[in-house]
Amino acid sequence: MALTPDDVVTKQFQHVRFKEGFDPDEVDDFLDEIVVEWRKTIAENEELKTKLAALESGEAAPAAAAPVAETAQVEEPVVSEVPAPAPVAASPAASTADDAAPVAQSAGIIELAQRLHDEHVAEGKAQRDQLIGEAQAQAASIVAEAEQKGREERARLEKERTTLEGRITELRNFERDYRSQLRSYIEGQLRDLDTTASSSGSTPVSAIGL
Repeated sequence: MALTPDDVVTKQFQHVRFKEGFDPDEVDDFLDEIVVEWRKTIAENEELKTKLAALESGEAAPAAAAPVAETAQVEEPVVSEVPAPAPVAASPAASTADDAAPVAQSAGIIELAQRLHDEHVAEGKAQRDQLIGEAQAQAASIVAEAEQKGREERARLEKERTTLEGRITELRNFERDYRSQLRSYIEGQLRDLDTTASSSGSTPVSAIGL
């Protein structure tokens, strides 16, 4: 199906969230410029087609009138048997030249219209390819940047995990050492209490001043 300016105007694109992209207003303005130039080209083509049709209809009228003139010439009575003068023989050449001029002009107009059409189409395709190329480059840049950020974030999280694991190991070692020291301290205190109790039980009453 042929693409028309109205198709460009009414085209709707889906909005992409959480990703970078082109400014919608700038894209709409650029598409509006393309539509204006496209419509101008279509109007020029229509105008050239109208002129060509008018020229072709103008050529058909003299061609249709030529047999009538020849018939009228045949029906005229022969006044004299004298041969026709030489200028009559030259008239077909003049008629051919007159007919060739509009044909050449029509061909030139058609060629000009085709050239303008091809130029506008080529320009539109070039702009389209440029937009697609820029969009692809932008998308590749966004993907590369996202991947780079992902790698950096993973490296940061891995570093934090290693740090936390080391801190946990330190805390566990500290807890183990603290428990060991506390147990040793409590056991030492218990031994001292036992020693003190034993010493107090074996001491004579007279030794303590009673």
